[in-house]
Amino acid sequence: MTKVFALGRVNLVRFFRDRSNYFFALLLPLGLVFVLGMSFGAQSRPTIGVVGTGEVAERFFEALSEKEGLVVTRVDDAGALRDGVERGRFVVGVALPAELDATLEQGLTAQAELYGRSGGGGEGYRFDVLSALDEASAPALAAAYLAKRYEEPIGSAFVAIDEASRRVPPVNVRVSSVDEGPAGFGYAAFGVAAASQLVLFVFLTGLTSATSLVDSRRLGVSHRMLASPTSPAVIVLGEGFGRFLVTLFQGLYIAVASALLVGVVWGDPLGVFVILLCFAAVAAGAGTLIGAMFSSSQQASGVAIMAGLLLAALGGCMFPLELFGPTMRSVANAVPHAWAVDALNVLMRQGGNLATVLPNVGVLLAFATVLFALAAWRLRVGLTKG
Repeated sequence: MTKVFALGRVNLVRFFRDRSNYFFALLLPLGLVFVLGMSFGAQSRPTIGVVGTGEVAERFFEALSEKEGLVVTRVDDAGALRDGVERGRFVVGVALPAELDATLEQGLTAQAELYGRSGGGGEGYRFDVLSALDEASAPALAAAYLAKRYEEPIGSAFVAIDEASRRVPPVNVRVSSVDEGPAGFGYAAFGVAAASQLVLFVFLTGLTSATSLVDSRRLGVSHRMLASPTSPAVIVLGEGFGRFLVTLFQGLYIAVASALLVGVVWGDPLGVFVILLCFAAVAAGAGTLIGAMFSSSQQASGVAIMAGLLLAALGGCMFPLELFGPTMRSVANAVPHAWAVDALNVLMRQGGNLATVLPNVGVLLAFATVLFALAAWRLRVGLTKG
């Protein structure tokens, strides 16, 4: 085991001695977290789509627009509204009945439709919608009662209700935050960016570290080790352990630095650490496999970058998994990135813990086992063949 640890330490030292890693592994990930977090934060105002015409619909639109942090958009019909909710353009959609004014004037019950996505974050806006609907429909119901009671036109009754409401002093509610959590500093935006960039860069660093293994084989370092009392199994374990240390450092660095610099809250520390361990093993296994397959560092580097970016895109590191369609979501499940991103989202946004993400841990360990087995077989064949 001493030789395995020694080989792992050598790989970690070589990683730090490569000055290009100071930019690609240290500065670039944090820069992307900051830029993407700012971008998500700028676009994070939730949009609600509304379908409806008439006096009550206009009052509802105005009341909902006055809610802090919401953007309200008019939509032509219910079909477009449902499509917008499904595609994520609207966090929720509200479709008011076509004859809403007439229904309320007759004192009858009207039913509005609220569209949301299962598992989405639209449930929290239901109370804003109900509150705005109460503000819009209450004057209409009162006006309908006055019009019917005194046989006045409904328009005159609305004017009387509005004048009476202006004379009644409002009851103000002062809202005070009793803590100073990170939510006020774009926590959600930076959290989403940090989770995806952590997964992307851990895997990319694991793959690109394959070039050092290729160089060791090409320069005959690995074969010279065989001349010493070192078995092929020790070399295979040491090279894989070295890549694991590099990927684990990359993940820990992004997690700690993003927490300190932009206030990202990662959730249950044990759950995050276990997910990071498992995904670092996956990345190390993939990097060792590429390093064992190619005889040129240029070839290994090109394949590593292309494969790393492609798998990251499929696994939800460049586009939120929540916006994937059913077919692409099924494809994403074949990529380890999706399981890691999904687990981190559960830990960060839903208050999950290690027990909650155990299925993700099992899948990631399965990926790591398969990749390390293939890498060990291929590397052992390459070492003993020469």
